[in-house]
Amino acid sequence: MKTFKYFIYSLLILFISISCNKDEDIDTEKPQIDNSFAGAFPMNCDTLYFGESFDLKVLLKDNTELGSYSISIHNNFDHHSHTTDVSECSLDPIKTPESPFVSIEDYSIPSGQTEYETNVSIIIPANSGGESFDEGDYHFFISLTDQEGWSAQKGMSIKMLYR
Repeated sequence: MKTFKYFIYSLLILFISISCNKDEDIDTEKPQIDNSFAGAFPMNCDTLYFGESFDLKVLLKDNTELGSYSISIHNNFDHHSHTTDVSECSLDPIKTPESPFVSIEDYSIPSGQTEYETNVSIIIPANSGGESFDEGDYHFFISLTDQEGWSAQKGMSIKMLYR
């Protein structure tokens, strides 16, 4: 009977120690958005042009597995701030939007990736139904989510103009 009790206690201790080690498998780190490498685009204070396309080049990283990312472009005519860069850009005078450009796009990342360099061609339309978009200050906002639901954001101030 004593041997059986010791066996049960040993199993209980083993079960508790295995359960405690599972905490190490929990992802508690946010993913990272890196645009500090040569060839990254866009950068803070860059200019995008209506009626043209550009290649989005950023490096996305996570300690366990990446999930998805989204790109948001919206006007900054009132000088609000989401910029995560420390450098300041020169801003146009505050104005009321008449026909601002807005874009929100979601992108998937192949499963199993811990690093992923984007290579997406984004087309900026010249107009909307024949109406030209407002030129000026905009925000380019990247949001990255990993498989556990942690997220990171990178906000940049950009200009959007016609050539």
